[in-house]
Amino acid sequence: MKHKTLAFIAANLLWLSQAQAASAPVGIVIHGGAGTISRDSMTPAQQKAYESTLKHAVDQGYEVLAQGGSSLDAVSAAVVILEDSPLFNAGKGAVYTYDGTHELDAAIMRGDNRAAGAVAGVKTVKNPIKLARAVMEHSEHVLLTGAGAEQFAKVQQLELVDNSYFDTEFRYQALQKALKALTKTPHQANLRLSPLFPLEWNVGTVGAVAIDKNGLLSAATSTGGMTAKRFGRVGDAPLIGAGTFADNHSCAVSATGHGEFFIRYQVAGDICARVRYQGKKAAVAADEVMQELKEVGGLGGVIVVDQKGALSWHLNTEGMYRAKREQGKDAEIAIFKD
Repeated sequence: MKHKTLAFIAANLLWLSQAQAASAPVGIVIHGGAGTISRDSMTPAQQKAYESTLKHAVDQGYEVLAQGGSSLDAVSAAVVILEDSPLFNAGKGAVYTYDGTHELDAAIMRGDNRAAGAVAGVKTVKNPIKLARAVMEHSEHVLLTGAGAEQFAKVQQLELVDNSYFDTEFRYQALQKALKALTKTPHQANLRLSPLFPLEWNVGTVGAVAIDKNGLLSAATSTGGMTAKRFGRVGDAPLIGAGTFADNHSCAVSATGHGEFFIRYQVAGDICARVRYQGKKAAVAADEVMQELKEVGGLGGVIVVDQKGALSWHLNTEGMYRAKREQGKDAEIAIFKD
């Protein structure tokens, strides 16, 4: 009799967990970079273009979730759209390196088993987020870099392009300004803290976080890095725990900002750790971390979804390109802090 009672209780607990998972609210948040973004410096046409692309990306990601698809597919779909747009510093719109080329980074992570994939310094992969996912799902590794990552892309039969595919006039002019500033203050490490080097040259990333009907949390981030970067510099985006993190016990985070600070302070992982081990709400933890980061000079923003489906964004800059869509609601799009 005792064994039957225990079996009955176990069956009911299993049913309850499955029912809770089945009823998990779906949702997605995306970002397109944070930095010095003001209304005065943006024309109505530019603003409309950004808002249109953000809406398209978040709607496509949400549509995956609404049809019962996984959060991995949702964040991948959204980030691919942002990578294909010249408006954002990822994929087609990637910034230039010091040598006048483009080196792209990306990462993706799922929160149930913490599987992750990332790539850094790739030059010919049209959509780095697809390669990051291939690393996660079709290799025993987490992070591949440079020529090796591109060789793996060929094995996976991903679309490759000439590095010139990523050229844009806007980013080229930004490089020329950066190179001119560097000739005045050649020590690049000191220049990063100089007003000669505008914030927008240090930041710029795209990303997405989502929760699906099964409660799976996923995060994805992609970037062209820092304007005029040298020596194979890698930022926070492809580093798990720094710019990208997902854990079903807490939250999923994608970050954008001055990568060196996000690496040193393990921003994405820290937010989720505060949720899991200190019992804080994800929005509270994210606010705390971003404020603490600003106090030490780290500027940028994060997007977050917690295990209950709460969506939020947090920034300590003048603006961040962002959008979210909750279950049963239309997309919400924002650019400026206020």
